[in-house]
Amino acid sequence: MEDQKESLHKITTTLALKNEEIQNFICCLKQSLQNLEANSTRVQEDLDSEFSSLHSVLDELKEGMLTRMKQERASRTYELQNQLSACTKALESSEELLELANQTLCSSEADGFTQAAKDIKDSVTMAPAFRLSLKAKVSDNMSHLMVDFTQERGMLKSINFLPVPATPDILVSECQVCDNTITVIWALPEPDPKIDHFILEHRRTNHDGPPRLREDYPWMVVEGIRQTEHTLTGLRFDTRYMTFRVKACNKAVAGEFSEPITLETNAFVFKLDSGSSHQNLRVEDLSVEWDSSGGKVQDMRKEKNRTNSPMHSPARSFPVRSVFKGNIDLSCMLKINILYIFLLLRTAMMSPKRTPSARVGRDRFTAESYTVLGDTMIDCGQQYWEVRFDKESKAFGAGVALRSLGRFDQLGKTSASWCIHLNNWLQQSLTAKHNNKARTLDCPIPDRIGIYCNYEEGTLSFYNARTKLLLHTFRTKFQQPVIPAFMVWNGSFSVQTGMQVPTIVLSGQKRNSGTSSSNASLT
Repeated sequence: MEDQKESLHKITTTLALKNEEIQNFICCLKQSLQNLEANSTRVQEDLDSEFSSLHSVLDELKEGMLTRMKQERASRTYELQNQLSACTKALESSEELLELANQTLCSSEADGFTQAAKDIKDSVTMAPAFRLSLKAKVSDNMSHLMVDFTQERGMLKSINFLPVPATPDILVSECQVCDNTITVIWALPEPDPKIDHFILEHRRTNHDGPPRLREDYPWMVVEGIRQTEHTLTGLRFDTRYMTFRVKACNKAVAGEFSEPITLETNAFVFKLDSGSSHQNLRVEDLSVEWDSSGGKVQDMRKEKNRTNSPMHSPARSFPVRSVFKGNIDLSCMLKINILYIFLLLRTAMMSPKRTPSARVGRDRFTAESYTVLGDTMIDCGQQYWEVRFDKESKAFGAGVALRSLGRFDQLGKTSASWCIHLNNWLQQSLTAKHNNKARTLDCPIPDRIGIYCNYEEGTLSFYNARTKLLLHTFRTKFQQPVIPAFMVWNGSFSVQTGMQVPTIVLSGQKRNSGTSSSNASLT
């Protein structure tokens, strides 16, 4: 029976995953159809606009050239008409003198001939005909205004759609993920000198595989990348994966996005268990502040009232069938059950393991155990997180603890916890504590501490988070899963999770793996 149930669980999980993939693909296809319609309309409008603009330019050029032709014709016509008028007048005057000369030659009077000949000579000398230039001032040739658009017609015939840059390929094998930094490297199918820049988009996700239409996180855009690689720094890995895609752009248009690739971003992510912290600790997300007035009590009462409201009653939580009234179609019910089982299995497979929260209204820690724990157990692997604290705190501690840590137990004072402790009561000191034994650390007190835990090796190390200088290392053998643990009195601190183990820390751990323990007296 159990084997059959297990087999059915696997089948339902596989079906649910496949259905989810198909539904996601259907949504992507529908979205692609909508995008295709919108993009087709847009490019057609752009084409009409560009041709209208081209027609306008040609019309303006034609109008300008016609205007120049008219002006040239008018100017030459004016010059030629003036020269024609002057020649006509000169010709008329010359003909009158010629007629007068002929009449004088035919006259028989000898007395007046001499004077008449002299007058005619003087008139001819001053006649306009002898002062005219018999060469046209302007030419009637207009060949300098002729046009030949053979080359331009060839250019117009070569008008085509813009050359779209080729789609890059992301080189997954060369991409690097370390120290909360990701370097993405890509290449073009062939060199293209017209490429101006690249656009890289990345998105956090908890799903391995192609991007889904509806993701929990938006695409983040990095523009103006000039090289074929880009490095993202200072990331917080609070999801299991990150998806990347890149496209090339020239001066005019962008190409298609590359096929998305998914890189695994393994890191230790946890939250602070505010429901079970000491009542004098006010916990907000990953920050904790000491509150001498017991501010947590009011928050707990509000939470209790909210939990006891009808909206949070058990009847509204399970089973699924209670939501429906009347008869339910069997196929519909089967789909609901499959989805429900799939969600349960997915939740069960989440790692690292989440620890159950304490009941609201009951303090996990009390008296002088000003403690708050993380909500995620460490039972394998190498994990790293950092904590920033107020150096003026009267007391502060950070480390790990077993789940069995008692309500009244203070960090480092029992065998169930290991920590580094800051004391500002009489004089400032930094000590490593375990099982009520302490070792004073002779080093400057940092304001930010990095904590490294190797569960299999039984190693717990503390670092100056800024310089990565090793402060202290516990070497033990963890018999049970451990939990990040913190305490503060008259002060505050904040935790940073989603961090990978820094490379410098891993290198230091490898070098020190063969050395003797630095705290033999504390174990």
